[in-house]
Amino acid sequence: MVYTRKNQRDLTAAERRKFVAAVLELKRTGAYDRFVRTHIDHYTADGEGRLRVAHMTPSFLPWHRKFLLDFETALRRLDPTVSVPYWDWTRDNTPASSLWREDFLGGNGRRADLQVMTGPFAHSSGRWDITEAMTEDRFLTRDFGRPRDPIALPTPAQLDEVMRERVYDTAPWNSTSASGFRNRLEGWAPGRGNERFRVHNRVHRWVGGLMLGGGSVNDPVFWLHHSFVDLVWSRWQQRNPGAAYLPAEPPPLGDSQYRRVVSRHQPMAPFGVTPASVLDHSRIYRYA
Repeated sequence: MVYTRKNQRDLTAAERRKFVAAVLELKRTGAYDRFVRTHIDHYTADGEGRLRVAHMTPSFLPWHRKFLLDFETALRRLDPTVSVPYWDWTRDNTPASSLWREDFLGGNGRRADLQVMTGPFAHSSGRWDITEAMTEDRFLTRDFGRPRDPIALPTPAQLDEVMRERVYDTAPWNSTSASGFRNRLEGWAPGRGNERFRVHNRVHRWVGGLMLGGGSVNDPVFWLHHSFVDLVWSRWQQRNPGAAYLPAEPPPLGDSQYRRVVSRHQPMAPFGVTPASVLDHSRIYRYA
């Protein structure tokens, strides 16, 4: 049966409790940290000169769709009524937004060390110990809006600009692609300071703390963020039914991206599925 992913602001109190309980149970069993490690292991920048599947690459969107679906499947094994809600950051764009409530994701980090002190994922609750990270901190951190270098969440107008793209991706298939839906949504851009980060990337920067870098999965808001990214892609697919995943074929020998990106029918590590196989989610889930 097809299930529904809801806007987090529309969740009932019972739905919030169930989602939190399932996430905490995955953490207790160690399964959650395996998802963190998977993301860290596949966070490869395009300057590293090797295969990229998760970021700065055409497979950014299908890779995260599969990653999110595997996480959601793990949650639903614990509670079949749970799905991953989405956070529309163009609308719920302040620290007062409902997702930061104490009964859901908790709030911002404290000023001294950015440690989150409220909600079920606060280290002080004894149930959220950071074990797989790029830092030595054992507690969840956040730094909403980065006050020392202020940044705002993406606006509806900025997202509309992304949605006007008509081609999925363009050469050179990395963070420097000047057009194409994938890179516009992922959010790599020229410029200095925060101007280099748009849309998806800007959300990670706005939350700050552990949402920066490969260990961003340590913050459960990662899943709500990527649920919305997936929703945006899904809507773009509906508007552009003829715009297929690109590249269709692997870049040839001599191309700067030879063996560095995944084409339409090549498997994505570590899942072993191709981008083509996850383009249609309509028989699994839908968005409210």
